[in-house]
Amino acid sequence: MLTRIDHIGIACENLDATVEFYRATYGFEVFHTEVNEEQGVREAMLKINDTSDGGASYLQLLEPTRADSAVGKWLAKNGEGVHHIAFGTADVDGDSEAVRDKGVRVLYDAPRTGSMGSRITFLHPKDCHGVLTELVTAAPHEGTAGPASSSPSTTEH
Repeated sequence: MLTRIDHIGIACENLDATVEFYRATYGFEVFHTEVNEEQGVREAMLKINDTSDGGASYLQLLEPTRADSAVGKWLAKNGEGVHHIAFGTADVDGDSEAVRDKGVRVLYDAPRTGSMGSRITFLHPKDCHGVLTELVTAAPHEGTAGPASSSPSTTEH
């Protein structure tokens, strides 16, 4: 089922300043950046390390591009900080169904596209002890498995 921590999503007010903090403080470099218009975020993925399953672990820094996005609303309510944790899996479809069968609400009916072509879904934080949880199947990349992106609304389904 789950093979690794794919990434930890961190909501921030200023992506460039937050990237610079992680670069200057810990030496982490940006691996990938993109804007996800559907989710209303601008993001930077900072690669922490490679993993034994061919994937990697990342910090995902998320800056909302609009106040009404899920990350924008979360940031307005909670301030900067950890937004979600994402676990890597070889089969996001199968694993999301298995979790759903155990009574956990899965926020998307079908997985969506995340960063770098990954497939993602989210689990409701009220069913995960207050933690917004993402499941990620990385897109195949030459020699590297990629991270996920985006953040959903946490409206109940």
